[in-house]
Amino acid sequence: QVQLVESGGGLVQAGGSLRLSCAASGRTFSSYAMGWFRQAPGKEREFVGAISWSGRRTYYRDSVEGRFTISRDNAKNTVYLQMNSLKPEDTAVYYCAAVHLVAAVPLSSKEYDYWGQGTQVTVSS
Repeated sequence: QVQLVESGGGLVQAGGSLRLSCAASGRTFSSYAMGWFRQAPGKEREFVGAISWSGRRTYYRDSVEGRFTISRDNAKNTVYLQMNSLKPEDTAVYYCAAVHLVAAVPLSSKEYDYWGQGTQVTVSS
């Protein structure tokens, strides 16, 4: 099992940047694919991006492609979400998620087994 703790959220003006971190417990972090999801008030949770266990493959939703970057440091058991050029529509609670030993990195929240508690990101206009 793995426990996930997100940090780095906050209030930022449109056009600004934030870096979210997700720290994982456990010795087998490098065998987990990791995903970032977000949920705005009154909306369904949606996929933001994901990264393979090795870090070689990354995936993004269209609306964040080119603005957000996912990376991971397996030595530190941490995955990051660098968010640049933030827009008010990026406002949401951001969650990291993990799934163990998958060949294909899942893009659906239903395929992830472990979740963090979330961190609030608010982008003001």
